[in-house]
Amino acid sequence: MLTGKQKRFLRSMAHHLDPIFQVGKGGVNENMIKQIGEALEVREILKVSILQNCDEDKTVIAEQLKTGVGAELVQIIGHTIVLYKESVENKQIVLP
Repeated sequence: MLTGKQKRFLRSMAHHLDPIFQVGKGGVNENMIKQIGEALEVREILKVSILQNCDEDKTVIAEQLKTGVGAELVQIIGHTIVLYKESVENKQIVLP
């Protein structure tokens, strides 16, 4: 579980990032969860964009991604979700 100070630090890091995954009409599937998990292992923090044609609520999608990947939910802002997961092999981010 992240503290408020850690979330604030991660939000500031994620501000300049572009979303690298998009959730569309199909919603969240196993392949997407696998790819996001692999990307989190390399990057530790990433943004996921929710498209306008997505039928599910953004909080439901965020929860599915969070539990599927085992990551921490940093922020949901607009139609963008920010996820963080500490890398096992490529640790780059040092949390305060």
